[in-house]
Amino acid sequence: MSTELTGLPQIPAADVKKRGWRGIMRTITANGPVVVTNHSVPEAVILSAQQYQRLLAIVKENDSKSEASLQGLRHRFDERLAVLHNSDAANRLRALGKGAARLHGKVKAGTGY
Repeated sequence: MSTELTGLPQIPAADVKKRGWRGIMRTITANGPVVVTNHSVPEAVILSAQQYQRLLAIVKENDSKSEASLQGLRHRFDERLAVLHNSDAANRLRALGKGAARLHGKVKAGTGY
């Protein structure tokens, strides 16, 4: 069983019928989400609607943060590529290609060329 599920209470699938829906919901109310197993193999997790809505809110918040981060990366990338629209960009690139690189044993990196 995955480590995320090991801490949750487990109910064999056969017990779901025995306990009935109300019994399962009492367990969920008392203990939180429940893992339903079949021959000790997890098959499902039952959780309350409120818990599910909290999970969706967390996912939505994380998606928003990820999108904002990606938008920032796109913006910085576009800013760096904007120098290629300068009128002298072609000449500067050609000049770079003509001469041999003089690195003197060092790696050269930077934001400009």
